[in-house]
Amino acid sequence: MIKKESNNAARIRRHARVRTKVSGTSLVPRLNVFRSNAQIFAQIIDDEKGNTLVSSSSLELKIKNGGNVEGARLVGKDIAEKAKKAGITKVVFDRSGYQYHGRVEALADAARENGLEF
Repeated sequence: MIKKESNNAARIRRHARVRTKVSGTSLVPRLNVFRSNAQIFAQIIDDEKGNTLVSSSSLELKIKNGGNVEGARLVGKDIAEKAKKAGITKVVFDRSGYQYHGRVEALADAARENGLEF
């Protein structure tokens, strides 16, 4: 019997493959998304220095149900506003191996609408 790889193990493998190509610099940092069942998190990272420049999450915003599309939109809006204050306008989007669909797409769209370019 062949043992099936778990969904999260497959996502981590995809994320590792993407990270060989996607990297953030001080001029164009990386917008990373992490999604759990109950919450969503976003960070803007300078990979050259290994620093998180800006972060936002549904926990930080005290969203009652951060595990839905509306919560993701609010986090995307918040991360874009914080990035503007930090002087960041361009980023590369790192979806962390998740499908570009649902909450990940909503976060990205909200960030674009509020001034981030990617």
